[in-house]
Amino acid sequence: MAWILLGLVVLLVLWYIGIYNSLISLRNQVKNAWSQIDVQLKRRHDLIPNLVETAKGYVKHERDTLENITKARATAMQASGAAAAGKAEGELSSAISKFMLVVENYPDLKANQNFLALQEELASTENKVGFSRQFYNDAVLRFNTKTETFPSNIVANMFAFKKSEFFEVQVAAEREAPKVQF
Repeated sequence: MAWILLGLVVLLVLWYIGIYNSLISLRNQVKNAWSQIDVQLKRRHDLIPNLVETAKGYVKHERDTLENITKARATAMQASGAAAAGKAEGELSSAISKFMLVVENYPDLKANQNFLALQEELASTENKVGFSRQFYNDAVLRFNTKTETFPSNIVANMFAFKKSEFFEVQVAAEREAPKVQF
């Protein structure tokens, strides 16, 4: 009888260890996914000053637009956490969209090879940001589901695993990627 009881205790401990390890694995996947978003946002933030500098020579009458994109970039770079970053990046996307609309009025700028290359890089980066956001939100979904469903929620509560935030855009108009037109 003692062996059966000891066997049940060992099985219970192994079960708890398995759940705990899966929670750690999922939490690390969320952290990895967030770092992938961070890498792509850094790339995006690095491209923007180059676009603005290239455009300055051509877009002399659009100072407000250029200042707004610079301010939005600075705000986005300082944002921390998924919710704050989602809001700031949405504002930056909106500023980029307005900037690209202004560019349409300057044929010389649209024909500039440096600007075209930077536009292409920005379009590529926007796609990578979108894929990174999706990967992050998928990882958050798996982690949050594991922490909230029975019986793993018991282990999650015992070891203080907290739900992760989704990366969400706050304003519906900001949900659209900037349209880069050639």
